[in-house]
Amino acid sequence: MSESPSASWPRRWALLGAVTVPVTAGLVWAGVPAALLLGPLAAGVAVALVNRAPRVPRPAIALGQGMIGIQIAAGLDLGVLGEILNDWPVFLGGVLSVIGASAGLGWIMARRQTLPGTTALWGSAPGAASAMVVMAEAWGADSRLVAVMQFLRVILVALSASLVTGLWTSTTGAAAPAMDWLAPVAPWDLATTVAVLALGIGAARLTPLPAGSLLFPMILAVLVPACGLGPLALPPWLLAASYGAIGWSIGLRFTRPLMLTVAHALPRVIGAIVALMGICAGFAALLVPLAGVDPLTAYLATSPGGVNAVAVVAASGPVDLPFVMAMQMSRMLVVLLTGPALSRFLARRLEARAAGFVQRTNSP
Repeated sequence: MSESPSASWPRRWALLGAVTVPVTAGLVWAGVPAALLLGPLAAGVAVALVNRAPRVPRPAIALGQGMIGIQIAAGLDLGVLGEILNDWPVFLGGVLSVIGASAGLGWIMARRQTLPGTTALWGSAPGAASAMVVMAEAWGADSRLVAVMQFLRVILVALSASLVTGLWTSTTGAAAPAMDWLAPVAPWDLATTVAVLALGIGAARLTPLPAGSLLFPMILAVLVPACGLGPLALPPWLLAASYGAIGWSIGLRFTRPLMLTVAHALPRVIGAIVALMGICAGFAALLVPLAGVDPLTAYLATSPGGVNAVAVVAASGPVDLPFVMAMQMSRMLVVLLTGPALSRFLARRLEARAAGFVQRTNSP
């Protein structure tokens, strides 16, 4: 007699926790940047591939995104935004170059039928992963393969960003300060943080923006201290729980049935993602002299998503955080606004090209 889902639910979460704790502790001990994100992410992938994985509740994901947004706001220097606006041609070029590279790579893959139909067009979009999966299914693409492309990209970008950050800090000697897990937290500051989280996430629920749970708390976390309402508390245990929710939400998507369905295409999918990351690294090299930023800041700013993972990695390294997040958030918004239309346009071009080829082939 099989075990009921309600009875197995606690065991699944217990297994996930039992895997997450030692993996994360090992990464923290090794000094890996964003270990509190990568540990739960890796544990989620492992559990999802060997067992029927639990699902992270949406409110937990929203809370995790909100805390990451507040942490980003705490590191923002609003004066830097003026410098970014002064360099808007470079900034706009950085955003559009990554989008153009991903669209071009998706077009090449679709033309060569590396993946079936228009799947590659949707799967190569550099951001807004969940939105692209939904739109792809509505337009007849294989949403399972699109999901693998999108979330595998998120994992590979997170791993590479963490590796590059670790190498950079070991070379330069600069590093983010270690977390003080026992640091006292003022009750008023913690209450203010909770209020910002609640208001920001509540506002996000009223908008269709996928990253609203990150964006709105971040905006409020900038405004509240500016209005003299006091600093916000960032207790390490709450940040760790937030990173864990985000890491699990990414890793647990890689279930065994999904991976078996698309196993034959995985080498080509990984190759395409690595190629996009390499192209973006080239853009980062150009951005260093053009924008006057350090190589690590340029690399993280041009990394092709996802914004949550890059935000955590950037917050753990000695980078120009406002520049990185402004570039990442701007590109995500542009992808949300133009990504579906661009993918539909390229899909129509691809279908018209295929129809013309069939017509020429069948003509006497």
